[in-house]
Amino acid sequence: MKIAIIDYGAGNVKSVQFALERLGYSGFLTSKPAEIQSADKVIFPGVGEAKTAMTALKKQGLDKIIPQLRQPVLGICLGMQLMCEKSEEGNTSCMGIFPLESKIFPKPLKIPHVGWNQIESLKTSLFKAIDEKAFTYFVHSYFVPTSEFTIATSNYGFEFSAALSKNNFYACQFHPEKSSSTGEQILKNFLML
Repeated sequence: MKIAIIDYGAGNVKSVQFALERLGYSGFLTSKPAEIQSADKVIFPGVGEAKTAMTALKKQGLDKIIPQLRQPVLGICLGMQLMCEKSEEGNTSCMGIFPLESKIFPKPLKIPHVGWNQIESLKTSLFKAIDEKAFTYFVHSYFVPTSEFTIATSNYGFEFSAALSKNNFYACQFHPEKSSSTGEQILKNFLML
C-alpha cells in the first residue's frame, strides 16, 4: 500500500511516519502532486499557522490538488482546519472541502487547548473498535463547530468537532499519531478504508 504523507513544511510529518511504522506500514513524505495522486491513502498533517500553511500549499499547487483527490484522505489538526472553507486565523481562505469555518476559542478559555480529552458521538468506520469517551491528544487554539459533517465531538468549554467526514475526506482535530493505542487504532481504521 502506498501511503503519501503530504510534506509542505507545516507538518509533524515524522511523528506520523513513526506511528505508521509502529503499525507495520511505511509512509513516504512528498510534496509532488503526481506522487500524492497515485498513492492509495493520503495523510495531510499540520502544525502551525493557517495563513503561512496555505501560502506554502499554494506555492506548490497543492491547494488545487488535495480537494480533487479520490482516494481516502486524512487531515490532522491544522490539516483539518485547512480542509475547511475559511479560518479566523489570519482571516485565511482555505481549501473548501468542508463548507465550514475554523474559529478561535473564545475567552475566557485558555488557549491553546492542550492535552488528553474525550471524544464521543463516534460515527463511520474511522472509529471502529474505539470506545465512546476514549481519550485522544489535542493541541489547538482554533476549533470547527459541529455540523452535518461531524463524526466525533469533544468538549472544551462547549462541544466542537473532533473529527469530520465528507465523501473520501476524513479529518481529526486531535493527533492520532500522539494518541496512544486509541490513535493507532484510528490510523489502522483509516488505512483499512
